[in-house]
Amino acid sequence: MAARGYWIARVQVNDEDAYAQYVAGATPAYAAYGGKLLVRGGPFEAVEGDSRARNIVIEFPSYQAALDCYNSAAYQAAREYRVKAADADIIVIEGYDGPQPSV
Repeated sequence: MAARGYWIARVQVNDEDAYAQYVAGATPAYAAYGGKLLVRGGPFEAVEGDSRARNIVIEFPSYQAALDCYNSAAYQAAREYRVKAADADIIVIEGYDGPQPSV
């Protein structure tokens, strides 16, 4: 079984109304590629380094599905709202499915 894929995003929303339009357009794109929200905001503590006000982690069935979702026409259309509404750092990353370090 292939490792899952993830989007990890840190977001600072500057325009809540425009960001709501982004969410409305992006949510169906995630669903179309099997995306599942694991983290969507919520309390956090930045214990090292920089942070932004919102943190999001979305799990996809595979790394390829995560990339395909990001590059899809549906997500790119929604992204136009986010670019105007928020500052964001987003990475698409392959999950780790190997042995865990022993103690």
